Amino acid sequence: MRSVYVVLPGGIDDPGAPSGGNRYDRELCEGLGRTRDVYEIAVSAPWPRPPVPARDALAGALQRLPDGATVLLDGLVAGAVPDVVESAAARLRMIVLVHLPLADETGLPPEEAGRLAALERRTLLGAAEVITTSAAAARQLAGRYGVPAHRLHVAPPGVTPAPLANGTPDGTGLLCVAAVIPRKGQDVLLDALAMVDDLPWSCVCVGALDRAPEFAAAQRRRAGRVEFAGPRAGAALDTAYAGADLLVLPSHAETYGMVVTEALGRGIPVLATAVGGVSEALGAAPDGTRPGVLVPPADPAALAAELRRWLTDPGWRDRLRASARSRREHLPGWDETVRRVSEVLDRDR
Repeated sequence: MRSVYVVLPGGIDDPGAPSGGNRYDRELCEGLGRTRDVYEIAVSAPWPRPPVPARDALAGALQRLPDGATVLLDGLVAGAVPDVVESAAARLRMIVLVHLPLADETGLPPEEAGRLAALERRTLLGAAEVITTSAAAARQLAGRYGVPAHRLHVAPPGVTPAPLANGTPDGTGLLCVAAVIPRKGQDVLLDALAMVDDLPWSCVCVGALDRAPEFAAAQRRRAGRVEFAGPRAGAALDTAYAGADLLVLPSHAETYGMVVTEALGRGIPVLATAVGGVSEALGAAPDGTRPGVLVPPADPAALAAELRRWLTDPGWRDRLRASARSRREHLPGWDETVRRVSEVLDRDR
């Protein structure tokens, strides 16, 4: 049977630290395991500055693999250690999966962003193939790093079927699902909600509070009517979606935005920022209507205007809901993601 070695960040199955990248990696490993042998290699404490033990652990693990082996590396592990990738690439087929370019994390000092970009460029140019999760991300990697088009591949995340959300009678249930970090823009959301404070609404922010603790603490201090619920997974996350009418994602950068399709998979319209691959994730219903609205990033006034429209225009809510439910029927499953990655794994060398 064909085999692949998959290098993953440590703790991807930790229910206290859910993320789109972790979910993607787990679904991919399970899907690939149906047609080939999958050997997982977990490397703890990855990006942004892999400590010497983690770097050495990765290098040692790669040295123990048989010559000619195909290795799929999560970009969070491999992106900042090009020397390890370059050294192993002479005898292993190294394929890097980029969930988010390292330098795109919001709030990095310019010199740190530049350092990470230079390291990641070397890593990706040293890999045999590069996979990312949206066409927008592929264009970015080609333009920023010069990765040749024939070595760039797109494998968007799939969607797991889920029941339609019940929501609320008057559309007032707002939900944001994202780690509370600067890149996800919860501060922009709070600014926007302050502008519609005269209207009835509830808002729950689901996501880890410990990845950028100072930022998260600052948002919780000014939360007002907004509930910061911490991370949720499984049934608890399903419950959060079931009570929502509108998903709000005010990110400054997203390679794809898996929560967009997770919401659409439950018939929930989306209000998000027009960044990265979010437009691809939002897509359109078969009749061409959009199941949500995109606004510029870092623009609380634009976000507030669309929130007000949603909360005060029942006809608009009905149209977006109808489009979201129609789009729901045509979302790709994880089998399509696995198929696309498998094609890359099986390419002639």
